[in-house]
Amino acid sequence: MGEMQDCGNCSRAIDGPEQKFCPACGQPTPAHRIDWHFLGHELEHSVLHMDKGILYSLKGLMLRPGRYIRDYMEGRRAKQVKPLLLIMILAAAVVLLGKYFLDGDVTGAKLAAAAAADAAAKGDLVGARQARAAAAINAWMSHHFAASTILLLPLEAAMFRLAFGRVGGLNYPEWLVITAFLTVQTFVLWLLSMPLHSGHPEALGWLVMASIAYAVFTFAQFFEGYPLWKTLLRTLVGFGLFMVASQVVASIVAATWVLLGDGKP
Repeated sequence: MGEMQDCGNCSRAIDGPEQKFCPACGQPTPAHRIDWHFLGHELEHSVLHMDKGILYSLKGLMLRPGRYIRDYMEGRRAKQVKPLLLIMILAAAVVLLGKYFLDGDVTGAKLAAAAAADAAAKGDLVGARQARAAAAINAWMSHHFAASTILLLPLEAAMFRLAFGRVGGLNYPEWLVITAFLTVQTFVLWLLSMPLHSGHPEALGWLVMASIAYAVFTFAQFFEGYPLWKTLLRTLVGFGLFMVASQVVASIVAATWVLLGDGKP
């Protein structure tokens, strides 16, 4: 490829050979040809570096979560990966490991299906249909794990904003970002504990408790100086409100599914 005279991205004239980045759009100048060296360099700098990229973001989010999120909120984002991208990457990892450890069932659809069969065997037709509806919802969430996670983010963020009120003076979009980072934390814990889930159904409860504990740790750092007992209480209220609200939504969806009929008695 010949020597470039203009930025390949925005066509701004390159000032000279010493210019490494376009001052208008920030793209490297000249743009490198995509080859094995380029791909290896991108992998190293975007994923494997501990001073920026995915590993840097995950390390900061797990070791100093509140301060890490505070840095992001205050505009120090050059080295950080966007939270929604982290969610998509880790959701894919959860689904991938779930195929090996949970036979692809990351949301407990098989447990709900077993409950439906048990209710039907006992003659509880209404209970069986409700359990089948729950199994159908969980199965959909398993097959659309990243999408279902993102769909629940606005509800969870709303519940945390309600629980914390005016603490920190945060607006709703900022709570969306915080909730996204909390979800990434949960995915990291989920991945680390995945081998336990196949043989220990109660491991899901452990994961929930660990996620809540990590959220308390995160908020204690984020709202540094705010009384710890109030942080604990508001975090528990936020999670409680979200669990109740998500159950209400799930019940409405399940009831609608039952009313429409599933083709079975």
